Amino acid sequence: MSPSSRHAASLFAIAAATVLSAQVNTGCISEISGQECGPRLNTITTAVPFLMIGPDSRSGGMGDGGVALPPDANALHWNPSKLAFAENEGEFRVSVSPWLRNLVPDMSLAYLAGYKKLNKRSALGGSLRYFNLGSITFTDINGGIIRDFKPAEFAVDVSFAQQFSDRFAGGISLRYINSNLTGGLNVSGANTKAGQAVAADISFFFQNNEMRIADRDATFAFGLDISNIGNKMSYSETSRTDFLPINLRFGPALTLDIDEYNSLTFNADINKLLVPTPPVYKTEPDANGAPVNVVDDDGNYVIFSGEDPNRGVAAGIFGSFSDAPGNVYVDGDGVQHVESGSQLKEELREFYYGGGLEYWYAKQFAFRTGYFWEAATKGDRKYFTMGLGVKYSIFSLDFSYLIANTTRSPLANTLRFTLGFNFDGKGKKKADAAE
Repeated sequence: MSPSSRHAASLFAIAAATVLSAQVNTGCISEISGQECGPRLNTITTAVPFLMIGPDSRSGGMGDGGVALPPDANALHWNPSKLAFAENEGEFRVSVSPWLRNLVPDMSLAYLAGYKKLNKRSALGGSLRYFNLGSITFTDINGGIIRDFKPAEFAVDVSFAQQFSDRFAGGISLRYINSNLTGGLNVSGANTKAGQAVAADISFFFQNNEMRIADRDATFAFGLDISNIGNKMSYSETSRTDFLPINLRFGPALTLDIDEYNSLTFNADINKLLVPTPPVYKTEPDANGAPVNVVDDDGNYVIFSGEDPNRGVAAGIFGSFSDAPGNVYVDGDGVQHVESGSQLKEELREFYYGGGLEYWYAKQFAFRTGYFWEAATKGDRKYFTMGLGVKYSIFSLDFSYLIANTTRSPLANTLRFTLGFNFDGKGKKKADAAE
């Protein structure tokens, strides 16, 4: 097995272990009777997490936040409704990012996005996202090579945005998702298949560009986007299905025109996955005092705290705000307890944040920086970002770099590159003005 294959195999093993551990989660154990345990690792896992990767360099340089930034073609990922306020007649952006290069040398994410203004108040856009997971060698139980395979995932989007007033717009996206991780290989007697799903995004955008702050022109914006609302995904002929990464994203942005040549934009994104949190299952001590799972008459684990994760999409979305199990500990008699107030605390830890600032000089040269934060018990992604951008005529080039704030993070040193091409909208603006 080649080094890249070993790394890819490790990633699949880690993902599988994460899912399995969620099924037998018993909470933390205290050696001292009645002692309460601190917050425990309880990450939320979904299918196709590549849909949550920020694909472009502009937002990538601003803490992976972009729900309310001034619109460009990459709004198709962050908030499609922004396209209704786009100033150019049309635009294309191509982004490429080597991914997890500290673990695997041949993974990458490519993103192509573009839009066309239909009229002054509406726009139509589309995008293609392709995630290359490198190469993997499948082997049998004896170590014999079965075959080599290159797993990959992709998503195709179509979006429409419409202004409802001079300051408010809405948007909708439809998405087809394909995730081929095994190439149809038979695993433990079960045939596998490519996971497929259809999903939708619903988004809104508010913009007020007639503000004055410290006697300077300013624009305030606020965006909201609910993405990946769709059917569960299955990778085999069995009944097991996994949620898509349904995500709530909202936040503000403020642009301040310092003078004719200098401007600053500040942004902040708040996110939450709208999928079930893994529960804590009920245990009881065995003959040796070790905790073992309690099962019901059907052989299923009995839930002690939290809610059943095997539920419908709508129930999962609404229940995601109140299903955290909290900190569960076991006293000296082997009895489980929920730490008082810990369920609400865990719900709040499921929000994660990103934001930063962008400085433009003469609308040609940009510098960006930002920070991304996620609770340690929910994934522990913490990193600084920085980026540069340049515009020349109708072309633009952006670059971003990620500096991890946690030890040995696989995200460290992540690079993103984006090339843009704008259609000049001056002729269209003149026609609109004439109307």
